Amino acid sequence: MNDKVSFGYEEVAPEDKEGRVGAVFSSVARKYDVMNDAMSAGMHRLWKDKFVRRVKPQAGEQILDMAGGTGDIAFRMEPSGAAITVSDINQDMLDVGIERAMERGIDSLVWSRQNAEELSFPDRFFDAYTIAFGIRNVTHIDKALAEAHRVLKFGGRFFCLEFSTTEWPGFKEVYDAYSHHLVPRIGQAIAGDADSYRYLIESIRRFPPMPEFEAMIRDAGFRHTKVEPIMGGLVAIHSGWKV
Repeated sequence: MNDKVSFGYEEVAPEDKEGRVGAVFSSVARKYDVMNDAMSAGMHRLWKDKFVRRVKPQAGEQILDMAGGTGDIAFRMEPSGAAITVSDINQDMLDVGIERAMERGIDSLVWSRQNAEELSFPDRFFDAYTIAFGIRNVTHIDKALAEAHRVLKFGGRFFCLEFSTTEWPGFKEVYDAYSHHLVPRIGQAIAGDADSYRYLIESIRRFPPMPEFEAMIRDAGFRHTKVEPIMGGLVAIHSGWKV
């Protein structure tokens, strides 16, 4: 029986992954959004805009934005009037988000340190659960999906934005070469940390393909699941409903 989990291209004990992932995000927290711009040529902003349009936050709703530390998704949803709880396992990421919220004069968000696999929220509490570029860093993805299902109300919706594998001919090879060889160098130049960005790229490669991840969402109890590929599947919006 294999009791190892992936940490990039490494296989590590499950109890070790959480700490190592935490160290990665503590290291990159201050430069995380700058690096996202550098790595995606600013495209991540458009992906997140589209993601929030799909979520369609409404005034009065309770929404959990998991792995939302720096606030990128929450800030986009906040004007809707929804009650948004931003959660992340990493306090350094949350601290960056709180500082950014203060700079913007936003005081309506709730910030809560949470482990996606063991949420402290009650059953059937949220109308929507969002997670953007975070689920691939969870040690046990199935547990995180089960928790998402648990805390959603009946009729609640799950939305996940995550990297996947592009199916565009030719583009995959170009992107692989760019991400493996140039992104760590960019990480070293901007954040002084090549290894953390090497892990982030490797974690993308180890994430399940779109059909496999959709099946995991269904296995967690969600229905009416859907996958919306972006740039041929380089990124994908996954969704499902608790019915």
